[in-house]
Amino acid sequence: MEKLENEVARYASFLEHRLSLYKLAGDLVQQHDADLGIVLSSPTNKPYSFFHPTVEVVSQCLLNPNVELGDTTKLVATCVRNNVNEMEYKLAELKIREDVASKQSVILDQAKEIREIGWWEDVEKLKTDEVAQLEAWLDVVDFNMKNRLKQLENEVASNAS
Repeated sequence: MEKLENEVARYASFLEHRLSLYKLAGDLVQQHDADLGIVLSSPTNKPYSFFHPTVEVVSQCLLNPNVELGDTTKLVATCVRNNVNEMEYKLAELKIREDVASKQSVILDQAKEIREIGWWEDVEKLKTDEVAQLEAWLDVVDFNMKNRLKQLENEVASNAS
């Protein structure tokens, strides 16, 4: 590895590597329930750090490896770990929602394409999944049309009375 001479490139590379290092540290913490501390100084001498669960826990483990943590410190560390686990769960849930929304978007785009290409002219050329999509779309249209017809009939009946 060579030192980057261009300051802008060096700083950009540092930021990329810092984020990669934090991701690896987070993975290490999550997979191995490790206590971890990282302290960095950027090319512009700006300090960066990453500690899990807390600075106090990591520093106490380093300074006094044979001394057990106090009850308060253990409680704080447990709370931090629980918060991280809860956020990881929420993140996974949001990822699932994003995947579902993405798949729904693809299906809607395909349905839109089918409507735009004049499916009514070449229904025989539709594939099985396209026929199923068309049928579902027609069911929705049929339901909406019947609903609207009932609304209009009710309006006419109420106006006639």
